[in-house]
Amino acid sequence: MAWDPTRYNLFRKERAAPFEDLARLLIIRAGLSVIDLGCGTGDLTSRLAEMLPGSDVLGVDSSPSMLARAAEHARSGLRFEQGSIETVRGEFDLVFSHAAIQWVDDHETLIPHLWRMVRPGGQLAVQVPSNHSHPTHTLIQELAASPQFADRVGGYNRWWPVLSIERYAEILFTLGGVDIVVYEKVYPHVLPDADALADWMSGTALVPYKERMDPEDFDEFMQAYRARLWTRYPDQPVFFGFRRTLFSAVKPGQ
Repeated sequence: MAWDPTRYNLFRKERAAPFEDLARLLIIRAGLSVIDLGCGTGDLTSRLAEMLPGSDVLGVDSSPSMLARAAEHARSGLRFEQGSIETVRGEFDLVFSHAAIQWVDDHETLIPHLWRMVRPGGQLAVQVPSNHSHPTHTLIQELAASPQFADRVGGYNRWWPVLSIERYAEILFTLGGVDIVVYEKVYPHVLPDADALADWMSGTALVPYKERMDPEDFDEFMQAYRARLWTRYPDQPVFFGFRRTLFSAVKPGQ
């Protein structure tokens, strides 16, 4: 997808909060081999590398525009490569992913794939948005399915593959994981108004819709989306409770 790093970073502070919570689950050791799946602009991958002294950290992302921004952070012990989460291979002491695997379908298959990349004694640590029942998402889906836009978006609609926290825990247990931690947390963001909600979503969930529509059609889509958001959230400021799922497990071994 054609990601816009500048638009994505409009809410950089808010997006960093769950990263810090995920980082608290890490077993900090020196000299680890680490992969960050869906590294985006590399800001938080750089922060991850700082937390893991002497480690070799590889950030992987499928977006050339995101990687162009991430390249600014490259240094000894921190590098970036283009690749997709579902096809990347290798073995690592830490397989880490922050707000990325929601774009990959079939988590029943994906989580075992990620687990295979964890070396014995290593760790899998993932954070994934789980707020897809929130009106900011459901209003997009309603508009995309409406007679006004269904043809213009080519019949596309994004249904998110995120599982329940219980299911992630079950999968990790079945795979043989130990020290399993799985929880969901609501991050309380206060935004100026409904337009800010639209701006937030334009950097993430709306990206595949924009790709599939002519610019004029997408502008009309955004106008309709903003109008619905204002109807749902007429007050200022707006409370945006953002749910996220975090999970971690250790592979027995060394």
